[in-house]
Amino acid sequence: MQDWLSQLHHDPLRPLLSSQNKALRYFVKRDLLNEASGDITELWHLTMPEGLFRKQQEDGSWKYPGKVHDHRSTEDYAQLETFRNLGILVEKYGLTREHEGIESAAEFFFSKQSDEGDIRGIYGNQYAHTYSPAIMELLIKAGYDEDYRIDKGFQWLLATRQDDGGWAAPLRTHGARYKEVVNAPEPLQPIPEKPSSHMVTGMVLRAFAAHDKYRRRPEAHTAGNLLAGRLFKPDKYADRRASEYWTKFSFPFWFTDLLSALDSLSKTSFRDNDPRIHKAMEWFFDQQTTEGIWNLNLLRSGGDPDQELWISYAVCRVMKQCST
Repeated sequence: MQDWLSQLHHDPLRPLLSSQNKALRYFVKRDLLNEASGDITELWHLTMPEGLFRKQQEDGSWKYPGKVHDHRSTEDYAQLETFRNLGILVEKYGLTREHEGIESAAEFFFSKQSDEGDIRGIYGNQYAHTYSPAIMELLIKAGYDEDYRIDKGFQWLLATRQDDGGWAAPLRTHGARYKEVVNAPEPLQPIPEKPSSHMVTGMVLRAFAAHDKYRRRPEAHTAGNLLAGRLFKPDKYADRRASEYWTKFSFPFWFTDLLSALDSLSKTSFRDNDPRIHKAMEWFFDQQTTEGIWNLNLLRSGGDPDQELWISYAVCRVMKQCST
């Protein structure tokens, strides 16, 4: 622990441990200090998770609260909202499949799994190489790592890689217009010789990084090497192309940013002695405030008043992982 702390200009532990947020303090003690934090199921009964479960639908989903566009179905947006809420429950409160609400949400997602193995619907009938693995990541963390449906999802991911070892959205490699193909009868197939998207590859790698077996596969290391080589660079495709998106953050993770990328890379054996990782770590060192936390550009806060502290916890966790 001392190695990563000694590199920082200010102590981040004091503001994190001083927080009134019981869940945050639990994870700081467990993940940053290696201390026993008590029974994690006590977090499951806090106000936020209980409030979310009261809004859960009978099929395990959550209803999207905003406007639904004509070319997207309500079901698609239910998947999006369920992904958002599952992320909060798993990442910030440590819920697992032992809770019936998580089991219900998992079965909702598995009911959307195609015969090929992808979780389909957020992009209509097109493949979602972004959301499918991001959903898988959360389900793995919730205890579904040995479920055959998760393995089926990985087999689909491995079968749809680009030749360079990463992933891209097939509709982008085809240059297709989204509204014209979203409800096509069949999904567009990958054009493997086209370059990968680091935004897509970063989201796929999160699923591999979360899984004890798949993170060790050579394909995960190849994708990680590609992602590490793209840090701070513009994407190959239009979605979140600008390099500035590397420094727009979310927690729980949403799209690929510098923090989510380092989290996955550190779990797939990349460390601070890699110059590419070290450069990214130095960026975070320079962004720390005198109070010891990170006041970064948040892509979404989810209305959480403690979001800056959660981001700061995630930064510290990544620093520890990268220096271990």
